[in-house]
Amino acid sequence: MIKAKASVARMVGRLSRATGKGGGTTLPGRVLLKLDANAIDKLGARLTDGTTLISATNGKTTTASMLATVLAGAGRHPVHNRAGSNMTWGVATALTEQRGSEGLFEVDEAWLPEVADRLGPRAILLGNLFRDQLDRYGETEALADAWAGLAARRAGRTSFILNSDDPLIADIGNSSGPDTIYFGIEDEAQALTELQHAFDAKLCRNCGHELTYDRAFVGHLGHYHCESCGMRRPRPEISATGITLKGMSGLTATINSPEGSVELDLPLPGLYNLYNALGAIATARQIGVPVSESVRSLAGMKAVFGRVERIRIGEVDLSILLVKNPAGANEVIRTLSLEPAPIDLWIALNDRIADGRDVSWIWDADFEMLADRVGRVTCTGTRASEMALRLKYAGWPTDRTEVIEDPEAAIDRALAQSGEQLFALPTYTALLDLRKLLADRGDTEKYWEG
Repeated sequence: MIKAKASVARMVGRLSRATGKGGGTTLPGRVLLKLDANAIDKLGARLTDGTTLISATNGKTTTASMLATVLAGAGRHPVHNRAGSNMTWGVATALTEQRGSEGLFEVDEAWLPEVADRLGPRAILLGNLFRDQLDRYGETEALADAWAGLAARRAGRTSFILNSDDPLIADIGNSSGPDTIYFGIEDEAQALTELQHAFDAKLCRNCGHELTYDRAFVGHLGHYHCESCGMRRPRPEISATGITLKGMSGLTATINSPEGSVELDLPLPGLYNLYNALGAIATARQIGVPVSESVRSLAGMKAVFGRVERIRIGEVDLSILLVKNPAGANEVIRTLSLEPAPIDLWIALNDRIADGRDVSWIWDADFEMLADRVGRVTCTGTRASEMALRLKYAGWPTDRTEVIEDPEAAIDRALAQSGEQLFALPTYTALLDLRKLLADRGDTEKYWEG
């Protein structure tokens, strides 16, 4: 019976795509869940080789793609929501296309407990918790509490792979049982000179006392301890040292594990992508792929949709970097600061539901870091004027900053005025709009989302 319902859902999705209405990554799942509220449980039970779930505020799509790449290198091809639709209907859509006995799903932070309870995963990777969409999620502490409750329910049945550098995530290890693995960065040379304004984990989860940070790498991710109760950052089993950041061209690092040390050459930029890689490597090892094999596979890793995606348009190389909260924006800014000046940018700020209605986060991002490196700037989106105002106060050149609310006109203007390189920094729905626009023009392949 469930197979027949999945077939109906697949057919609806194909008809929708054929008529040009999109919805291919969510509509089949929505239909299936209407037909059978327990469809995820039933189809998930057919994944006899187990399921792995990945969640984080930042980087879950890239991390899931990294793990899928590693598994493919090992000859394993899991059922995977590779289009990035990560709520229950996105997972259900992936399950309707089930071809295989293993599952790999990225899951929205708020939906993770329900999806995990339904699928009973063998492994859960938790990457980070940053302040994001407060109008939808609430404070990070609320999500941390929900995840700790999930860990307690799954203790002894699910392996948890946790970022030791995020105190909100590392604390979950107190609930997740002995089968818990940590990953993190050990290279002190990559620490920030001071804590960023976008700093979300200030208090000890054990006693409520203010945390002391010895160093921080990305937002509040770093090395910390509590002087009141003695809590300390767990030592990671999988770690990175000897890190060299090479701007947009990527990074190199030494990956250390119980298997020894191996050199990673990652073609994706920034410490944030190194954290994604460490999580993927640690998870892969937990489900049977040696570290050396993972590192070899990641050397050929390609950017996923909108996450440092590069597209050639005429004479211009367009690089698309999603920004959606202060921590992520700061890492994009940090990466761009390593690029040759002047830097031309197209920045699209939307405030739709999927972006979060509250865009005050832009005032916590450190745009000041690029003030003396900016060439021409085009601001667009539903809150384009507010973005331009933020950049003015960050010291960006107002005589080279233009506000064009229509995204298509804005990208045309930015491409026409840029040199050989243009960097696009869209929020989530602006990213979807840009990708569809470029696909409709034939500049890149179609990508269905909706």
